[in-house]
Formats: sequence, C-alpha cells, structure tokens
Amino acid sequence: MAIRIFETDPDARPKQTFSDDTVGRFHGGKQVDGLPVAISEFRVTTGDPEVADAIAQLMGGTPVETDSTSENFIEIMTGVDKVKVVLSGADAISSDLKLWNGNVLIHHCDGVEFLSPDLDRGKPCGCPPLMEDRKAAAKAKRGPKPSISVTFRLAEDYDLGVFRMQTSAWTLAEVLHEVENALDKIGGEALCSLELELVEYTTKKGRDVSYRKPVIRALKSWSDAVAEPKF
Repeated sequence: MAIRIFETDPDARPKQTFSDDTVGRFHGGKQVDGLPVAISEFRVTTGDPEVADAIAQLMGGTPVETDSTSENFIEIMTGVDKVKVVLSGADAISSDLKLWNGNVLIHHCDGVEFLSPDLDRGKPCGCPPLMEDRKAAAKAKRGPKPSISVTFRLAEDYDLGVFRMQTSAWTLAEVLHEVENALDKIGGEALCSLELELVEYTTKKGRDVSYRKPVIRALKSWSDAVAEPKF
C-alpha cells in the first residue's frame, strides 16, 4: 500500500527536479521526559551488543544500555547525519497514514480509503483533500499523519543485517513518489544516501527556523557500486 494524498490534491505534488526481521533501528529524534526532541545526527538502537559495537565503529558514539522495555534497548548517538545504505528496491519503503490514541490505532488509511479495520477497508476515509488541511488536521490530532517505514542494509557493512527507519515527516511523504520512481528505474538493489538534511530559513516575521528533515537519495545500482574501487 502507498499514500494516495495527491489523488485528491494533484496541485500539491512537487514537480520533478523487507520483513520485520531487523537488527536495529535508525532514528532522527528521541524522547526526553516524554517529549519528542530533534537531533542533528542519527540515533541507532539495537538489542545486539555486536551490532551496537559495529555501529559505533562505523559512525562514532558509544553504546549505552537504556531502561527501555523495547528489544532495542542499546542506544548509540552517532556522529553522522548521512549514511550510505542499500535498499532492495521500492518495496523497501512502505507508507500509509495513521492516527493513534495512546496505543490504539483509531484511523488507518492511504489518504483516500481506509486500510483497516477490515469492516471499513476500501471505504472513503474522509480525510480532507487539500494537503494544507491534511497537515492542519494531523497537527491538531484530528487526522492521521504519515507512517513511513524504510528497511535497508549498510553499504559499509552489508552483512551486519537489515535496519529500519520509521518517520512521520510530511517532507518525506511529499517526495516519496520521486524516491520510489528513482528506485524503480534502477531496478533491484540500490545504493542510496540516507540523510538528516539541515533546513534553515527566516520567516516573513523575522523568526529564524532550523530543523532536520529525513531524505533518501537513490544513487546507483548496488551491483555497479560494488564493482567500483570506492563507492
């Protein structure tokens, strides 16, 4: 399934310019005192000490055991904001829209039709057609926000295992079709750059804004990359 947010608002579309058996997760933020906090470099979590050590060697940071009840209780605050990864293809990316009330999923759709529960699957979801209204509803917790999952291997340690990154960033949702098209053109495994790109600007009222957005850049086929002396 894929997000269908542009079917109802085609003018908002930007112009062209694995299984769950993962060994760890990449994050672009963290929770502090129950509140989300943005970070400038990737945070990686895993439950495998050997994977944690490998990540620290590749990307910097020190593995720390947290009190998290998650299976990925070891945390590494890396020193990198971009990493070369290998995606199996467009099928390595899944996306939909979700609204949670605590641990209860109360709205699950693709932007046009419900995806669950089965009783409502395929019926109109009632989300607003315009992108601006979708974002406003999500911000007010009256509507769903993107749920994007990306699975990949590390280009520098392919055999370490499959990792996952989960994000709800609208900035990625809006260009996800471009990433998937690029992956389809490459065909098969693709070398990509996974980044936390810095965005800075000043509003009309003179307020400085700075944040990081997740970015996926499809570079070339993995087979071509490994044939080169240095990818």
